Amino acid sequence: MIRLKNQKQMDGIRESCRMLKTMFTELVPLVAVGVETRELDRWVQDWIKRAGGKPAFLGYGDDANPYPAALCVSINDEVIHGIPGKRRVADGDLVSLDCGIDLGGHFSDMAVTVPVGAVSETARKLVRVTEECLALGLEQAKAGNRIHQISRAVFNHAKEHGYGVVHQYCGHGVGFSPHEDPQVPNYASPGPNPRMGEGLVIAIEPMINIGTGDVELLEDDWTVVTADGKLSSHCEHTVAIFRDHTEILTA
Repeated sequence: MIRLKNQKQMDGIRESCRMLKTMFTELVPLVAVGVETRELDRWVQDWIKRAGGKPAFLGYGDDANPYPAALCVSINDEVIHGIPGKRRVADGDLVSLDCGIDLGGHFSDMAVTVPVGAVSETARKLVRVTEECLALGLEQAKAGNRIHQISRAVFNHAKEHGYGVVHQYCGHGVGFSPHEDPQVPNYASPGPNPRMGEGLVIAIEPMINIGTGDVELLEDDWTVVTADGKLSSHCEHTVAIFRDHTEILTA
């Protein structure tokens, strides 16, 4: 588990997050009926380059199968890590966007789910509850609390609405690489449950499904889909823990 050691490190991560949230502000309106997902990725790569950063996800992972894009675009039953391509966004889609920026070795991470066009009320409720899960998790992200207090807040709210919670993938530490310890599950697991202290930076990211919480990995070894083919929603913020407050860096 890496904790910030000085103000320069905090300023670097804060600037990376500021850059990322600015990019998302401009990206979300581009998610419209008819746009190819690879067009969104090209736009993101160009934006990050012009801003002076590097895409944190491009080339990430195993050398034999690195992630081939800067932006994860996951649609409808795709939970996370959808690879942009020729697919066009359709009316009524839920489009989850996940991206990170490497700014001189300082990393940020953020995700949103965008309802496109005439989205059903069932789908809109899923997105709304997922965002509420994130907000409740953020309330528990403070010095002195333990990681599983975040996990329980997310899980309990999702279950109140009858939704499935993804267990196989979770939030994580972030700051000096895209993924660090500690893991931040969206359910109270029997695993490590460290206490949060000053200088900790984590990404909290509920992945909530209409039906089962079970997921499957497609043949590309990246795209994760719901096991029952039903809708999924994903949102994420990077936060920094201080002794007397918590800063939502990508808010």
